Amino acid sequence: MPADWQRGPRYGGPYTFARVPTSRDLSNVDVAVVGVPMDMAVRYRSGARMGPRGIRDASGQLWPHDLAPGELREPFASLRVVDYGDIEVVPGYIEPSYEIIQSEVSRIVEAGVFPLVLGGDHSITLPLLRACARKYGAMSLLHFDAHPDFWPLRGGYHHHGTVFRVAVDEGIIDPAASVQVGIRGSISATIVDAAREAGFHVVTADDFARQGVEKTLEAVRQLCTKPLYVSLDIDCVDPAFAPGTGTPEVAGLTSREIVDLVRGLPGLPFAGFDIVEVAPPYDSAEITALLAANLALEFLLVLAAGRRKRP
Repeated sequence: MPADWQRGPRYGGPYTFARVPTSRDLSNVDVAVVGVPMDMAVRYRSGARMGPRGIRDASGQLWPHDLAPGELREPFASLRVVDYGDIEVVPGYIEPSYEIIQSEVSRIVEAGVFPLVLGGDHSITLPLLRACARKYGAMSLLHFDAHPDFWPLRGGYHHHGTVFRVAVDEGIIDPAASVQVGIRGSISATIVDAAREAGFHVVTADDFARQGVEKTLEAVRQLCTKPLYVSLDIDCVDPAFAPGTGTPEVAGLTSREIVDLVRGLPGLPFAGFDIVEVAPPYDSAEITALLAANLALEFLLVLAAGRRKRP
């Protein structure tokens, strides 16, 4: 990292994730933070196209800190992280945008760099999965969401609720080695049985309220044994904590619970990560964007866990 990368007031400096350097040179990089500003596939209200910018802006508040002796909450001592910038999608055209996303992220994955992606609506996860599957084959999925996103295509049209049905049909995720967490609401009630019949281990929000963080993590560790793609839709969190999203559902996880779930993931065989459906136009005092930025940082800490400090 440049020696002065954390200098200056937090409201100034480069507008990158956590102020990391911007670069598309992948030759000496562990993680690339990638923005996908696309929300043309939503079924309710748009705004997630502004998600990457909102998350990056909120990440300016993230500082290295040491709340417990010997526990530095800072991943950059062991991970070389760059902000790759945004992928240039084609507004209004989903399929051409998918091709661009898959091609760009395939370049990152093939370079041995981990993609940490800021969305964007949840439809962007399909080309991300396709890119990762070219390297890893059929993957496990850990999916945090209020909705299973397992609806079938109607007339061949993709939207942000068809992602994982298509991914299963294409054989790029193995539902029997996958877990969905936080599912709830009247919309989800119409499709959750189909997700379970396909093989997904579905932890509804009601299930989670009864069993808590540790039992949920036990299921993840037991089932997610293949290369693991983590997709975190911010609407898994209750709108009291994350109002800035396109399809909010009440009675969801708290911000404390989703942070604990992400912190409980070290040691799993990760293939990729995205955080999606942050819609700044509906946010209040940036609390959704700030939560998303912190969750991305928490995941970087998970990746950094156990790594030797770099020279």
